[in-house]
Amino acid sequence: MTSKERVTAVLEGRIPDRVPYAEFAVDFDTVERLLGHETFLRAKARSQIAFWAGRHDEVAQSWREDHIALHKKLPLDIVTFPMATWELPPPDAPPPPRRIDAVTWEDREGRIFRLSEATQDITCVHDPVRDARVFTAAEFEREPEPVRRDERSWAILDAVVRELKDEKFIAGPSGGSVGIVLLGGLERGLFELAANPEAVRAATRQLVRRENAADEALIHPDADAVLWADDLGFKTGPLIGPAMFRDFFLEANRERVGRIKGRYGLKVLQHCCGNINLLLDQFVGIGYDAYQSIQPTAGMDLGRLKREYGGRITLWGGVAVENLVAGSPEDVRADVRRAMACAKPGGRFILGSSHSVAVGAKYDNFMALLDEHAELCQY
Repeated sequence: MTSKERVTAVLEGRIPDRVPYAEFAVDFDTVERLLGHETFLRAKARSQIAFWAGRHDEVAQSWREDHIALHKKLPLDIVTFPMATWELPPPDAPPPPRRIDAVTWEDREGRIFRLSEATQDITCVHDPVRDARVFTAAEFEREPEPVRRDERSWAILDAVVRELKDEKFIAGPSGGSVGIVLLGGLERGLFELAANPEAVRAATRQLVRRENAADEALIHPDADAVLWADDLGFKTGPLIGPAMFRDFFLEANRERVGRIKGRYGLKVLQHCCGNINLLLDQFVGIGYDAYQSIQPTAGMDLGRLKREYGGRITLWGGVAVENLVAGSPEDVRADVRRAMACAKPGGRFILGSSHSVAVGAKYDNFMALLDEHAELCQY
């Protein structure tokens, strides 16, 4: 079987020749070790700093060439397009912020951005514009701004897809899922859900319209699936309870999935971190074809999920990202062995990490994952 045939079989409940292997993302430090040179691929902070310096063409070339080279080097069955792999800043992006120190920037609106050395992300840590905003239902009743395809970004995506589409399963970009609409960020957004529900409902309806329009601009004609990413849980449970998720967001996501499958004929894969045990029945009801991440350190036990949900949704995970970063090769091999023992029988399983091959993953641990998969993957 090709990777495309293998993953399609798994998502449709058929037994493939072997258990597929895939990752949500492989971060830049592992990519550099594999390819033998510096890269911008999944180097989120490095890419952002390069954009601020006007080096868009250099980043675009690296994303295009190194994404293809990575997939030719690794036995990855699914091609994914997470952040820092294809989407360039728009031509009318705001001017770059001024650098305050080695890890801090400030833009003209007073937003503060800071580099995390541990994760190599640059995040906004203070946003006075957002913090001062008052949300009303009326502002979300108007039509969203049209989504236009950036041809520079599309050229990167298209080059990767054209090179790999005959062999690999393509999980491309699209408009996204609705997730949890958190107006004003996480802390304030949870408050707005309780105190300002009509604004959240109006924002959710507008977001569905926006994401539907984005599908038209972003879905590649050679894609096999779309891959959505939302973090709906923390270590001990979901960010909101199942009743609130059902009330606010179930139908919006079911509409989105139905449209992707009906209009485009694509599978829908959902990445979600954290403990979402209480939401999994709704994941099945929404119609997701696969659930990726499955974080054991947050109480998501692969064996139990296989017993309870393995006949209704494909499970994608099995190796704790914490073991890739801080464990030993034997810890990783043990994860693979356990995952294969409990989730391989009956199909509907894709081996991967519990998030991604994240920044800081030990190369020897990653090689142990690949080696153990090769030993145990055959049906």
